[in-house]
Amino acid sequence: MNFGQVLTAMVTPFDQQGNIDFGATETLVNYLIDNGSDALVVAGTTGESPTLTTEEKVSLFKFVVEVVDNRVPVIAGTGSNNTNASIQLTQQAEAAGVDAVMLVTPYYNKPSQEGMYQHFSTIANATNLPVMLYNIPGRSVVNLEPATIIRLAKVKNIVSVKEASGDLDAATEIISSTPDNFSVYSGEDTNTLPFVSIGGTGIISVSAHVIGNEMQQMLDSYHTGDGAYAARMHQKLVPVMKAIFSAPSPSPVKAALNNRGIEVGSVRLPLIPLNEEETQSLENVLGKVHPRKEAFRVAQ
Repeated sequence: MNFGQVLTAMVTPFDQQGNIDFGATETLVNYLIDNGSDALVVAGTTGESPTLTTEEKVSLFKFVVEVVDNRVPVIAGTGSNNTNASIQLTQQAEAAGVDAVMLVTPYYNKPSQEGMYQHFSTIANATNLPVMLYNIPGRSVVNLEPATIIRLAKVKNIVSVKEASGDLDAATEIISSTPDNFSVYSGEDTNTLPFVSIGGTGIISVSAHVIGNEMQQMLDSYHTGDGAYAARMHQKLVPVMKAIFSAPSPSPVKAALNNRGIEVGSVRLPLIPLNEEETQSLENVLGKVHPRKEAFRVAQ
């Protein structure tokens, strides 16, 4: 299943009391759809899912589905290291009307490849929704190996993977050994163009909050045969992508959005907002592409 080529792992806006700010969420959703996002991933790691309660996640799923109103796919982050809890949240997300779910590799308890196969296939068999796997060994410690992903791709409703290991050889093996309709997305922003060049579907991005249109332009140029221009865009955007991850995410991207008039509030502990020096360093890079307080076009 192809969800588009630039998907945004959406931040969760908070108000000054640290509660979900649904008004700001509506503005953010419309802004993202209007500025390069083909689909939205809600309550993933970038959405600070470890700090969201189940009730908050379900409320967020329902609200985003309502605001999106079928304009783009809504993919709910429902994975965890607890299989039964993930089943329950996935079923609640399905009832909320999302278009698909994303399931992260189980963190901390370090399951085997067979354990992960059973984890993902059990959740997939408990829902009618399309399922996207999410391999992120840098955060979860365990690596979902290509052979296991290829095996899971045979489960009817497991249709996609967000591959964030950064290993292009592994990605190549997955792309070449799964069905043509199994989409393979990069989870590393700086690998966007290299990943697509080896046959990947696209990117699930944090940087797209700020440079979604430019990322679309880069990939469109590549697909229409202007590889040289796509390469120049890649060279221009990589420093921005690195700056967006200059501190624990999503603190930098939230600062970037706030500085550009898209108010999303701060982060929840244990994350902390950028200090003044970090903010200035971020803006020294981002300002070359988008100055602070730039008037982004937001759908009304």
